Amino acid sequence: MLDSGNNVAASGSVLDFQQIDRTQVALVGGKGANLGELARLEGVDVPAGYCVTTEAFRRVLAGAPSIDERLDQLARLAPDDRDAIRALSAEVRESIEKIAIPDEVAAAITRPLARIGEDIAYAVRSSATAEDLPTASFAGQQDTYLNVVGPTAVLAHVSRCWASLFTERAVTYRLRNGFDHRKVQMAVVVQRMVSSEVAGIMFTADPVTSNRKITTVEASFGLGEALVSGLVNADVYKVRDGEVVDKTIGSKQLAILASPDGGTREQVIEPGLRDRPALTDAQVLRLARLGREIEAYFGRPQDIEWCLVDDGFQIVQSRPITTLFPAPEIGDEGNHVYVSVGHQQMMTDPMKPLGLSVWRLTSPAPMTEAGGRLFVDATKMLSAPASRAGLVEALGKSDPLIGDALRTVLDRDDFVPLLPDEGSAWTPPGSGSDSIDTDPAIVTQLVADIQASIAASRQELQAKSGPEVFDFIVADIKQMWASSSDSGPRSLQVVMAGMEASWWLNDHLLEWLGEKNAADTLTQSVPHNVTSEMGLALLDVADAIRPYPAVVAFLENADDSLDGLTEVEGGREALAAIDVFLAKYGMRCVGEIDITRPRWSERPTTLVPLLLGNVRNFEPGAAERRFEQGRQEALRKEQDVLTRLRALPEGEQKAEETKRMIDRARTFAGYREYPKYAMISRYFVYKQALLGEAERLVSAGVLRESDDVFYLRFEEFREAVRTKEVDCGLIQERKDAFASYAALTPPRVLTSDGESVTGTYRRDDLPADALVGLPVSAGTIEGRARVILDLAEADIEPGDILVTAYTDPSWSPLFVAIAGLVTEVGGQMTHGAVVAREYGLPAVVGVEHATHLIQDGQHIRVNGTDGYIEIL
Repeated sequence: MLDSGNNVAASGSVLDFQQIDRTQVALVGGKGANLGELARLEGVDVPAGYCVTTEAFRRVLAGAPSIDERLDQLARLAPDDRDAIRALSAEVRESIEKIAIPDEVAAAITRPLARIGEDIAYAVRSSATAEDLPTASFAGQQDTYLNVVGPTAVLAHVSRCWASLFTERAVTYRLRNGFDHRKVQMAVVVQRMVSSEVAGIMFTADPVTSNRKITTVEASFGLGEALVSGLVNADVYKVRDGEVVDKTIGSKQLAILASPDGGTREQVIEPGLRDRPALTDAQVLRLARLGREIEAYFGRPQDIEWCLVDDGFQIVQSRPITTLFPAPEIGDEGNHVYVSVGHQQMMTDPMKPLGLSVWRLTSPAPMTEAGGRLFVDATKMLSAPASRAGLVEALGKSDPLIGDALRTVLDRDDFVPLLPDEGSAWTPPGSGSDSIDTDPAIVTQLVADIQASIAASRQELQAKSGPEVFDFIVADIKQMWASSSDSGPRSLQVVMAGMEASWWLNDHLLEWLGEKNAADTLTQSVPHNVTSEMGLALLDVADAIRPYPAVVAFLENADDSLDGLTEVEGGREALAAIDVFLAKYGMRCVGEIDITRPRWSERPTTLVPLLLGNVRNFEPGAAERRFEQGRQEALRKEQDVLTRLRALPEGEQKAEETKRMIDRARTFAGYREYPKYAMISRYFVYKQALLGEAERLVSAGVLRESDDVFYLRFEEFREAVRTKEVDCGLIQERKDAFASYAALTPPRVLTSDGESVTGTYRRDDLPADALVGLPVSAGTIEGRARVILDLAEADIEPGDILVTAYTDPSWSPLFVAIAGLVTEVGGQMTHGAVVAREYGLPAVVGVEHATHLIQDGQHIRVNGTDGYIEIL
């Protein structure tokens, strides 16, 4: 039930702007609180006004108890059930507008008009308690009324603002973002109306690129409503370092003006004035300076509504820009360029603080954090002549959009200037791979060494407790980097040997035979690819389940546990097969580079949809047949290219070189996936030990629940174990921040100015309307697109084409059932690309906004040879 507030005095129903500050959001809403702060700011002219508080709103709603039942019904609706939301929200609005405002509340609302002026016009605006906040702006979701004249009209429009808390778009937004309808209250701003000559919006950070040093001003004639409503092409000015660096003068056909009878009217602008700048450069610069003052006061970039009256600027609103990706925190004044770790690791979701700090321990690269993501600081290498070209080429080969974005930044000569050359040319990790013989025993020994090392670490860590757990983890990671196996130099050389052999094959066979991406087929079904083997292993688990209908029925109804599986016929056999799979692969999960993510061993029901799909879609023995089919296709391709090469001039020599490289690629290509598997295996060993320490903190009453440690950094966690003290307020603050990061899209390249730099493919050889990406696995396939963002909700049939944001190794078991792959993130050697080639699936990655541009169920064609998708 909404709080009735019957004991609230009517005098608490209204607060003047001068009585309001940012601590009173619950009373005056986000917009009202911001206006109160602006009114206190010296040098900022804010039109006079006041707020009708949420206490008045609650008191009025107490007169309509039937609304409470409708709120229950609204809360149960799905965000996509538009018809039901439209009908029910309309009923709630109608009920609110019909409520009679108590006399004492009405008197409190209209009393300030006598002081400000009863006969002048007012703007009456909604101010919800979840509106214009740092993490959610709710902009445009409740109503604003302009040119409202007289006490009776003000009261009527206050009621309409209260009702607008339940517009269809506001209700849908709250349902999508988890806001409780009852916890969002409505205040109303009543503010003297400004009849402006020019009005507009100012962003103190560029709303397109997020550059914090660019102020963007949009301006049009008349009231700002024409611009906000999209009725005019406004002028756009960009200011940097006290200078107008760019401006676009729009053709302003209309202006919205105040009507003498109340409300507003449209007026056509005379042809001779339409293309005239609405502001002079001097005015733009003055406004930009004012914007920077407001931004500094609020401590974050602002979206500001302004009006020009008699050459003076008046501010009618300022709200935080909530769509910006956070700028990295840096310790100096220099320029920096950062490259996304998530785009390289196929995990662009935010990570919790413990996950961020543990990953930083396991990587020697200089990193920074922003928006719950990690970025490598590439500035030093980009500044050095010896390393700049090599780094851009290497990153561009992996992901052309990263390479192009870096070139865009470097083309600005002054942003990352070249420094005097102080060293030899940069060489990528794994250099020296040509010294390694093509010997399968090398891979076999590396795998054995890594497995023995992990087993030893597990055994030793089980004997540790308290701070020594943390000491051991740090030492173990250092030892891992120093060893010749794991992520050490020998391991990286083997990875590079396989990659370089594949590149050699693609380059030479294209030159000699006109054959594109031949290595894709030549490296199908290679040995030691632990990721593709995982997908085949899950097919074997399905074989163990398929003979038992009772097991299938149990899994179809399983929720969060497999408890009770052994009670049904075949359950023991099924569970034994699942346990064998988990013993080898249970440390994996979606987003596995974040140590805080639940592993398959911790939540085995995550695998149930994949298992049931395999039971439904495949015959027994599919894993062995699938592997052998790929091996035979690779062998046929090998025989084909060697035969064609021998027919060329110097053909025997070319065939002999090619055969050597095919053998080398097939020997080493599979190992590409093993270092990541080894790292995640260590992660699970570490996580089990860390959770043991977390449980001890819970038992000691230091923490509420063990997962709270995920919001501490590694060193903070160590200190909490040592002192038995934790800042619970900090944990809650980080939980709130993490929740807000989920809605943000991280850029591939980010600068210290906060600019998200986007790259392009720069291709003109595509069919009309094709979606461009990076070809990573050759072939062309047509089929039904299945747009899947959550692996747990995968419902795939043979022949479907998977369209998703990214695929880390945990998605690989799904690859056995699909016919093609499209992702928004990826590169030539990322996990999805490697496994797609292994399985012979046409694949295109790095397709910007693919999950939005391709609709689930559409018929599409994927060209994995040339890198594009056509929607058929």
